[in-house]
Amino acid sequence: MTSSPAPARGVPVARRVGLVLLLAALLGLALALLAGPASAAPTAPTEPTAPTAPVDPAVGGGVEISIGGGSPSTSITLILAITVLSVAPAVLLLTTSFTKIIVVLSLTRNALGMQMSPPNTVLTGIALFLTLFVMGPVFSDINEVAVQPYLNGAMTVSQAYDVGVVPLREFLLANTREDELALMIGLSGEEAPTDAAAVSMTTLIPAFVLSELKSAFIIGLVVFIPFLVLDMLVSAALMAMGMMMVPPVIVSLPFKLLLFVVVDGWALITTALVGSYG
Repeated sequence: MTSSPAPARGVPVARRVGLVLLLAALLGLALALLAGPASAAPTAPTEPTAPTAPVDPAVGGGVEISIGGGSPSTSITLILAITVLSVAPAVLLLTTSFTKIIVVLSLTRNALGMQMSPPNTVLTGIALFLTLFVMGPVFSDINEVAVQPYLNGAMTVSQAYDVGVVPLREFLLANTREDELALMIGLSGEEAPTDAAAVSMTTLIPAFVLSELKSAFIIGLVVFIPFLVLDMLVSAALMAMGMMMVPPVIVSLPFKLLLFVVVDGWALITTALVGSYG
């Protein structure tokens, strides 16, 4: 029987030598890293920078918000435009004919018995364009006497407001009832003004809104009466025929639409609304 060859003794020795060399290399690298910062030459400290003296804003010029001949800069104009747009809905509702027009159109839709036709978007659009039509001369006057001079740098903001509010005040006074105006003056607790032109805007605007609501309800009542009579006639006819289970609104709706189209109701309402402002 033959014996197996003896394992080579040179392999473990080579492994030990390689391990020793690896440890020596790692030790040398660690010593180099530790000795690096310590052996580096120190740098000389730098002198601190002397502080500068403050500049007087009156001497240095300050902040300038205008360009070219005193006209407002683009950024200031943009900020003012965004501010105006943010309060435009309230201004539109309170100082224009929008309130009366939208209320009358809503009452007309209710008188016809149609809750969602025309939709609110259509009624709002019609009211908006009719408002622009009615308020066109007033807006033109405000743009001519206040907006354009301000954009050209000929007026300040306060001067433009004082001049631009005059056409609007005249419109509000011309369409405000004396009863509502006297009511708001009494509620304000202020001394009675010598004339209507001396009434403050905070008193004039609520009086104008009350006048608009009263006029809108009067027009809505006139619109409601023919359709109410038609509803009563249809209801009496259904009861006479014994058809008490049939809703009168369903039967009367086609007759309402026919009557409204025959008399050209939209034209009559538009004429009444625009004509109420002279």
